[in-house]
Amino acid sequence: MFRALAVAVAGGVLLAAGSAVAQQDEHGMHHPEMETQGAKDTRQLVHFPPELREHELANMRDHLLTLSRIQEYLAKHEFEKAGKLAEDRLGMSSFGLHGAHEVAPYMPKGMQEAGTAMHRAASRFAIATQEAAVDNDVGRALGALQEVTQSCVACHAAYRLQ
Repeated sequence: MFRALAVAVAGGVLLAAGSAVAQQDEHGMHHPEMETQGAKDTRQLVHFPPELREHELANMRDHLLTLSRIQEYLAKHEFEKAGKLAEDRLGMSSFGLHGAHEVAPYMPKGMQEAGTAMHRAASRFAIATQEAAVDNDVGRALGALQEVTQSCVACHAAYRLQ
């Protein structure tokens, strides 16, 4: 059972469902977003000049590395380090670091909105880590981190750099 790609950005909230085939996890739950093998790639092609394409791909790899380091800090209950890293590398204050103003003109409006949603979610995550540090609640921090990664998933489900 295939579903058409649908991504909506409304009021800073992203909803995404990729072209997918239903898949069961070890608990018998279906996760159609988990399997895309054999599905036609219906993502919108986004054309960047070659040097900006490489720059943007490097930024996305840096985002992945940052998410990995954040998870490492959360596993150690080092909430302050996780929050600072998130704000510095992914949050709203990271725009200058990644040259967002250079690539934004080449992005469709929905892609721009998805990126902004990710940066806002990262800043909210940084705040959530401060709260989690008070009560040592890693679940609170992980819930906020999921909003960051969901923004990434939604954007990658909808767009492909060319």
